[in-house]
Amino acid sequence: MFRLSSWENDPTWATIYDWSVEHPHLGGALWRVGLGSDLGELHRATAEIGELPAGSQILDVPCGGGVALRGLRPGQGVRYVAADIAPTMLERTMESARRRGVAEQVEPQVADVHDLQFADGEFDLVVSFTGLHCFPHPRDAVRELGRVTRAGGVLIGSTVLRDGSFRSLPITWAGRLFDLMGPGVATAELPQWLRDAGYVDVEIRRSGPMAYFHAVRA
Repeated sequence: MFRLSSWENDPTWATIYDWSVEHPHLGGALWRVGLGSDLGELHRATAEIGELPAGSQILDVPCGGGVALRGLRPGQGVRYVAADIAPTMLERTMESARRRGVAEQVEPQVADVHDLQFADGEFDLVVSFTGLHCFPHPRDAVRELGRVTRAGGVLIGSTVLRDGSFRSLPITWAGRLFDLMGPGVATAELPQWLRDAGYVDVEIRRSGPMAYFHAVRA
C-alpha cells in the first residue's frame, strides 16, 4: 500500500529513500535531478564508521532503514546502537544488518532523540543522517546528541536546510503536509546549535538543500 503519512506508519518515502541510497547510479541520478544534491556525499560520510577500532561505541539515530550501515565492516568489533522512534524502522535496519553480515554488532533500540536513555558521554561516534529536519524540536535533539557524545568524540550527519536552495521550499512544504518533517533547520542555526551542544571543530558541507556536518565534542 502506498503511504505518505508519518514515519511510525512506515511511509513509502522511507522505502524510496533507502532504495536510492543503495543504488548509487540510479539513486544518484534521482538525487541530482530531484534534490540537486550529490548522493556521494552521504556515501563518503558513512565511511567514517568503518574507521573506528574494535571496542568503539556508536549511536545511529534516527537509524531509519539502516542506510548508515554501509559504513560498518563485518567483524569490526564495535557496539552499534541503532535507535529510532519507529519499530518498523528498526526492523528495516536489522534486515539490512543481516544482509550486510554485521547483525551481531547491531543493537536495535526504540528511542526518542529528544530524551535519549543513554548515559552522558556514552558514545565515541554519534551518527544522525537525514534526521534533524524530521524532528519536532531539532535544537533539543542536537543538545541530546551532544550529551551522549564523549569528550573528543565525533558527531556526523546530514539534514535538509529549509533555506538551503530553491528546492527547499517544496520539500519542506510536502514534508510538513504529510507529517514527515518538523520545523526544519536554517543555514545559520545549524553551526550555532552544534556549538551550543558542546561541539567544536564544526565543519559543514553544502550539497543543494542538504548540509553534511562533522563536529568534535569538546
